[in-house]
Amino acid sequence: MITAPKVRLEPNNKQTSKLFQSAGTARWAYNWTLAKQEESHKSGGKFINDRDLRKELTILKQTKEFEWLNKYSNNITKQAVKDACDAYYRFFKGLSEKPKFKSRKKSQPRFYQDTHKIKFKDGKARLEKIGWVRLSEKDRIPENAKYTNPRVTFNGVHWYVSVGIEIQSESVELTGESIGIDVGIKDLAVCSNIEKPYKNINKTKKIKRLEKKLSRFQRKVSNKYENNKKGESYVKTGNIIKLEKDIRKLHKRLDNIRTDYRHKVTTEIAKTKPSRIVMESLHVSRMMKNKHLSKAIQQQGFYEFSRFIQYKAERQGTEFIEADKWYPSSKTCSVCGHVKTKLSLSEREFKCEYCGAVIDRDKNASINLSRYRVS
Repeated sequence: MITAPKVRLEPNNKQTSKLFQSAGTARWAYNWTLAKQEESHKSGGKFINDRDLRKELTILKQTKEFEWLNKYSNNITKQAVKDACDAYYRFFKGLSEKPKFKSRKKSQPRFYQDTHKIKFKDGKARLEKIGWVRLSEKDRIPENAKYTNPRVTFNGVHWYVSVGIEIQSESVELTGESIGIDVGIKDLAVCSNIEKPYKNINKTKKIKRLEKKLSRFQRKVSNKYENNKKGESYVKTGNIIKLEKDIRKLHKRLDNIRTDYRHKVTTEIAKTKPSRIVMESLHVSRMMKNKHLSKAIQQQGFYEFSRFIQYKAERQGTEFIEADKWYPSSKTCSVCGHVKTKLSLSEREFKCEYCGAVIDRDKNASINLSRYRVS
């Protein structure tokens, strides 16, 4: 299987400028490709192959107007064109929504590196036309390995490099047990084989204190924008820039705490060495439309939790199954199998009117998921 370690970069000022410029080049190539595809579509033309667009871009680089593209790696623009074409093709096939143009302010700065030209040695990464950049962790990415899909990204605070590396699956003796995992907002996860649920970390004092601090900073920024308003435009002062940087750092700190907790929970579940893990298939985008619960759902990170448990299960040879989203895991009695017609979200205990069993709603769902069979 392929794992993708992600390590923080520690560039100097000159390298930081080059990283942002490379990301800007990738964004330009992506938007240029989308514009070409839309222009062809409006004029009644067919989908343009990424190979043809890359040839056109090579000719453009020879003109005086676009000669600045030659300062950056050719692989950055090539991959950006391919990514945009893939996104547009998936849209035509009905597999995803229409790709949007990348905004300079809102889109995440990121770009591709060639698999043969990226190198790792002595705690440094060699990036094409940027040079050797120091890494925060020395031995996280092995030297002289076969890398796939190297990407450099900026999260608003730090730059990161990630590469795909093929690893051998672990030889683990499994228990033969099938476990079900029910995720939710009250608790992050309830497992059929573990008595205590994994609590929602967003309800802890540490997270609440950081959230309160974040709200205070956001109010300060909002007030400063209002005080510095000139006509219909807002003036961004030095103090505003400092506060916005503090806000980005707080967002990243909160994200790190939540991600670390998901890793710990999924690792603990995987260490029970079950032969089979079953999770319910959640339609997160539809769940986010609930204005009362959308923030809580977003903070829980159900998709990321599912992704973590899936790759950790596959690494040790455990079968991972996603139950059908219409499977009535919460409405079915885990004792007698009776299915309720209605079960409101406020009912936290499952009471079976057929056999009289009383059990925690989430625990009942996890037991039913452990017995799920693919039809």
